[in-house]
Amino acid sequence: MPLLQGFSDNPFTTRAEFKAACISLLKSLQPYQSPGGARIRLPLVTGTHFDDVAAQLEGYARALWAVGALIHGGSLTQDETNSLIQPYVRGLANGTDPENAEYWGPVVVRDQRMVEMEIISFALLAAPDVMFHQQERRARENIAEWLGTINGKDFPVTNWLWFRVMTNLALVKVCGVRHEELRASMEEDLNQMEKFYLDEGWAADGIWDEQGRQADYYSGSFAIQFSQLLYVKMAQDLDPVRCEKFRKYAAGFATSFWRYFDANGAAIPFGRSLTYRFAFAGFWSAAAFAGVELPAPLNDWGVVKGLLLRHFRWWSDKHDVFNVDGTLTIGFTYPNMYMSEDYNSPQSPYWAMKSFISLGLPDMHAFWTTEERPLPTETRILAKAINPPMHITCNTGNHHFLLSAGQFCPWPLKATEAKYGKYAYSSHFGFSVPTGPLLPQMAPDSTLAVSKDGGDTWRVPWKADSHYFGEASLVQDGQIVETIPTLKSTWKPWKDADVKVSTTLIAPCRRWPDWYVRIHEVRSTGNGGGPVVQAVQGGFAIQGRRAKAGDVLPSFDDEDPFFVSQADTFPEGTLQSPHSGGALVCSSAGVSGIRCLDMHIESLSNKSLVLTEAEVLKPDANTNLIWQRTLIPTLRGKTKPLSGGHAAIFVTGVFAVSRKAGSEQVYDQLDLRTRWEDIPVLIRQGENPTGITTYIDTGLN
Repeated sequence: MPLLQGFSDNPFTTRAEFKAACISLLKSLQPYQSPGGARIRLPLVTGTHFDDVAAQLEGYARALWAVGALIHGGSLTQDETNSLIQPYVRGLANGTDPENAEYWGPVVVRDQRMVEMEIISFALLAAPDVMFHQQERRARENIAEWLGTINGKDFPVTNWLWFRVMTNLALVKVCGVRHEELRASMEEDLNQMEKFYLDEGWAADGIWDEQGRQADYYSGSFAIQFSQLLYVKMAQDLDPVRCEKFRKYAAGFATSFWRYFDANGAAIPFGRSLTYRFAFAGFWSAAAFAGVELPAPLNDWGVVKGLLLRHFRWWSDKHDVFNVDGTLTIGFTYPNMYMSEDYNSPQSPYWAMKSFISLGLPDMHAFWTTEERPLPTETRILAKAINPPMHITCNTGNHHFLLSAGQFCPWPLKATEAKYGKYAYSSHFGFSVPTGPLLPQMAPDSTLAVSKDGGDTWRVPWKADSHYFGEASLVQDGQIVETIPTLKSTWKPWKDADVKVSTTLIAPCRRWPDWYVRIHEVRSTGNGGGPVVQAVQGGFAIQGRRAKAGDVLPSFDDEDPFFVSQADTFPEGTLQSPHSGGALVCSSAGVSGIRCLDMHIESLSNKSLVLTEAEVLKPDANTNLIWQRTLIPTLRGKTKPLSGGHAAIFVTGVFAVSRKAGSEQVYDQLDLRTRWEDIPVLIRQGENPTGITTYIDTGLN
């Protein structure tokens, strides 16, 4: 797609450059504003579960994250005010006027209009004179009356409650409604959201229980933490005690949230609504706007500024996020409806504009004048357990990703098993979503797919019925030299079969930094005869075409010609090696591999699976969020009939090295063959290995 001038060519180093990117995005919407300014409808015809008027309201309202911040920051030129800002001022009056042709319509039960009310309320709170007090009297009355209809409605018990709190805050502080009239409603919503709190500053998106467990970007930048920071900024005089609590929540959250960002600015995609793209960084922008003091290593505005600006730089060379007219597409790094939600209208991606909220700070604020700092580094820590969301963040220097267990979305969200149920999520390789029920359509990267009907149907993890952290140990010469975090979870693939799958994920360690380990135990839980279970394990999906011409990667079945015949710069090709028991894919994106470390059937005299096979799987195009044409290294296994409490044990090493822009030379100097052949050595708890001086004690019996 063509570059968006002002964004795609932006170095993102100063406030002026950050503002220029914001202005360029707003200008791309101008041709699609309605005559009265109240609606924006992009020239696309994809639909949502809600009505099109609400979708056009989305287009209007989501730009207000930026509009409100720009007005508040006070650096707009007269031309920018007239051409960019005034249409939104007129639009607010027209959209709330029941007699106007552009009226947004009444609010009904669980209406999308409720979502957009928070953004309108932010603009009112950030720029009350421009957006409200300078309006005509009848317009002011209409605005207050329309916003007031959010009260008395049924609400989802999720981040949506913040939309009502912020709307009521605007009604009180800007529209002249007495605080006493709305205090009880605001307190009730705020108290309800206290039940979302987990620990360490984190909140779930709703109640964390067996009915649903979500702690994704809605817990931070997309909604809950972001709105809490707005409340800190806007409600200090009304609710100082709660604002202080929210400051502490933000400080706790920040100490782990920075780990979700790589040194190059990329964030780890995980969960739903990923078409919101650079909204990932909204928390950092809001923390600056609210002036919240963060603890070390974030107690320097330069560090926070770096997290925000590097993230925008990462997006600036993802040119396919834009349509030919410069408007944002539905998708991630390219247009992609497979990964979208049924609430994503063509206008929805502009939720990303909330990351521009730091433009509400003036030019001379310390956030903008402080020198940008790099990502904090911890030379001795490769993996860190983040307890509330059940994640282990991993940053080896060669790859940035997380391990996950336990989360699931309770409603019928498209590709929910891919967005929440996979074992690993990478900021470089992304993850894949299914396009259909066949194995190549399922695109089973970073997961386990099992079948009990010979491969006609497959199941992958969705809802875990237990999940908890553990520890493994790196042992050298009889001494524990490193404690390695692990994640354990259990799920039941079928209601009509007594089979349970338990999985242990072992994070990378200093001895084997390019590997993480998965141990799957597929166990029969009944007394009678059990099924034969086929299993497919996937590594990370990776760019699967040659860099120059985009043609098919050459394939090899022997390691010697695979490694010897490669170009001087970086290897390109696939390896399916019976000798190594693994599959490997090398391309311009890096390397992704998987190999069998140990497999057996417990309690049987013949401790071998009927079949083990390495395969490079070619999934459907456009299944991956970042790479359009991918390959997935996989292992296939087939058990004997599981019965009488027996279990099939799959011990698998997942290998990955990313080749990122700016780090190609480091990647090209790696001895990939040595790293691929240097596989982790594992033992069970209590074993006494003979002649092995370095190994991972899994802690498993």
